[in-house]
Amino acid sequence: MTDIDKEKSTYLFVHGKKDLEDTAKNLLVKNGFLDEKIIIAKSNEVGNVGEYMAMLWAPNNPSTIKIQKIIKVDKVEKPEGVLGLWKGVTWDDIFEIPLAKE
Repeated sequence: MTDIDKEKSTYLFVHGKKDLEDTAKNLLVKNGFLDEKIIIAKSNEVGNVGEYMAMLWAPNNPSTIKIQKIIKVDKVEKPEGVLGLWKGVTWDDIFEIPLAKE
């Protein structure tokens, strides 16, 4: 597993799976992320370069949490749909955490 900067925020994408939100947060904390730095992702607010994204994957039937580091944030002129401002974000996949229901 790659070292993470615990002081950076992590944006959690649950893709509407609210029932897995606590499970995902608990797994992130067990893997070194700080609870107070985990933010539920919103389409109208994006992270910054160097921060993290934690995404339940695959959206319809998640079995893992993909951890991604934000490497670039471009301005989005016309945010639309569920992606919103995140459409301008570029990231690198850094590792995965198996999603096991507690």
